Amino acid sequence: MAGIELKNIIFKYPGSPLPVINDLSLNVSEGSFMTLIGPSGCGKSTLLRLIAGLEKPQSGSIRCGDKEVSAPCTDIGMVFQSPALFPWLTVRENVAFAARKADRSLSKADSRGLAEEVLKRVGLQKALGLFPSQLSGGMAQRTSLARALAINSPILLLDEPFSAIDPKNRMALQELILELWENDRKTVLFVTHDIDEAILLGDTIAFMEPGKIFTRHQVGFSRPRQRETLLVSAQCCTLRKKLISLFYQWGEAAEINP
Repeated sequence: MAGIELKNIIFKYPGSPLPVINDLSLNVSEGSFMTLIGPSGCGKSTLLRLIAGLEKPQSGSIRCGDKEVSAPCTDIGMVFQSPALFPWLTVRENVAFAARKADRSLSKADSRGLAEEVLKRVGLQKALGLFPSQLSGGMAQRTSLARALAINSPILLLDEPFSAIDPKNRMALQELILELWENDRKTVLFVTHDIDEAILLGDTIAFMEPGKIFTRHQVGFSRPRQRETLLVSAQCCTLRKKLISLFYQWGEAAEINP
């Protein structure tokens, strides 16, 4: 297992006069689930790309466990807002390809077996031979999640993975994430605009202002969590109001999905 530690990160895109990330520090404890919220354009997705090694900061350090992040690695899995599956590969082949890329010692047969095992965990055992064009949005995102799980990384980053999913499938995917985390206890950093999603999933909620972390709130609800009772509790209503006020403080309305 491994935690995430960022110290004094500064990052700006080429040609931009102002940094997107400005002296940001953040710790995500090993095995914990942190949800990250904040107004649009504050740098949440960029922050995940930096942790994943897809971008490099101009200054500061990023460590995952005892390793400094300087490039993409198999210690970190990432699920994007768009599944970005290879359209010419089946569901099983998409996941098997990721497994072989992470562990080049795997044979094709072993990677197919691993893909089938992981796809069963996410409820896609009957969709192994389907192509991405044949999948619903929820099925495609489950495949993307299975692909990240197949590399067996101790850290999982998720960038608004359910934002384009209909409410019914979104709730099902939230329950799936909770179940997978309870079983595996990976270190998770999950970006969302949905306050109730952040409360339901996270141990800690970090609120990001433009360029840096503004504040953090502990989510004091025991696990396993029951959506029906948690989201209507007095404690949840109090926390929700605090988080909504932060969005209005930065000039943006919060998103709440029942």
